[in-house]
This record gives sequence, C-alpha cells and structure tokens, in this order.
Amino acid sequence: MKVDDLVLQLQDIINDAKAVPFSNGKVMVSSNDIYDILDQIQDAMPAEVRQAKNIVADRKQILAEANRESENIIRAAEERKKAMLNQNELVREAQAKAKEIVEDAKKKSAEIRNAANVYVNSIIKRTEESIASQLDEIRKTKQNIANSQKTGSDRK
Repeated sequence: MKVDDLVLQLQDIINDAKAVPFSNGKVMVSSNDIYDILDQIQDAMPAEVRQAKNIVADRKQILAEANRESENIIRAAEERKKAMLNQNELVREAQAKAKEIVEDAKKKSAEIRNAANVYVNSIIKRTEESIASQLDEIRKTKQNIANSQKTGSDRK
C-alpha cells in the first residue's frame, strides 16, 4: 500500500474517532490501529526511496545514451569530413559542411543532455516533495497521538 493511502487511513481514524468530553477537541483512538498503520508506512517508505533511486539511475542511463548518440553523430560527421576532404574539387565546401555538421551535432547533443536533465530533475523534485510531505504528515500524526496519549494519561 502507498504511503499516501496509509496517511489517509490515519486521517480517517482520527476523523472518525470519538471526542473526549471536556478535552478541548481531543479524540480517543486505538493505539494498536495507529501503530499498525505506522508500521505499514515504515515498510512502504523504503519502496518510495527505491523508486527515487531508480529515477536517478534512469537519469544516468538517459545521459549515457545521449552521450553515446552524440559521440556517434560527431564520429559520423568527422568521417564524412575526411571523405569530403579527399575530393580535391570539393575541399573548401567539404570543410565548411563538416564544420557545420560537427557544430550541429554538438548543439543537438547539448539539447538532448539539457532536456534529459530537466526531465529527470522535475521527476526527482516531485518525488522529494511527495516524500517530504508524507513525512511531515507522519510526524504530525505521531505528535497528535503522543499528545492524545499524554493528555489521556494526565487525566487519570
């Protein structure tokens, strides 16, 4: 189960809990239910961390592929440049064209790298924000539970 769903379950338990009279909005919940959900959240968190690591690995793969493609483009451009230089009549034309192809290849390579970085960074940012938000919710819930238990034991 996803952490988001588990946090929603915690919220539902708190929302459905019975109010403790004269407790200024405090509610009574089953600590076993809360601890069970918290255990599930702890089990689910590593999965989301693994997902973030996979995204980083995908980024590396995308960048490596972009580098390979750019190297192939540059190599092909260099080979074409050499072939054109061998033709005496087209020497000047070949040099200009080869230079243009190499520059175009470098530009395309940079564009591919930039696009891959932007894409991967946006995914990582969303994942970070999601995990941080979920962690904040868990901490708030734990604090609410601790406060509820403390006020419950203070009243006895």
